[in-house]
Amino acid sequence: MTEPGESRVSVVTHRGGCHCGAVRFEVDAPADAELVDCNCSVCRLCGYLHLIVPQSDFRLLRGAAALAEYRFNSRVASHRFCRHCGIKPFYVPRSHPDGVSVNARCLDAGTHHAGRIRPFDGQHWEASIATLG
Repeated sequence: MTEPGESRVSVVTHRGGCHCGAVRFEVDAPADAELVDCNCSVCRLCGYLHLIVPQSDFRLLRGAAALAEYRFNSRVASHRFCRHCGIKPFYVPRSHPDGVSVNARCLDAGTHHAGRIRPFDGQHWEASIATLG
């Protein structure tokens, strides 16, 4: 997540969406942004790869009515998925309730360069959250 005052020179606009195309979004982030691979029960099962940004850098272009919500455990995270194809292209994470986590696997080809993937121990969330930044 970009902190106030950090340079945003290498920021590009990524576009993406769900499998069926009902949900489309764009997000401003570096082309080589660090991605987070969480091993919690939800992320592990759906193969989620996190690109976490401030809410101001995320724009839902279409599909608000196609989104369903799932909350569990602490009920803080707002997991959003397409009610048509079942894909979870983004959500509001417990770790960054004022941000958005985009599933990097839902980004259109061409703007994000594979690279830095940092593991996060979401199975032990409380003990690991300080490492997320």
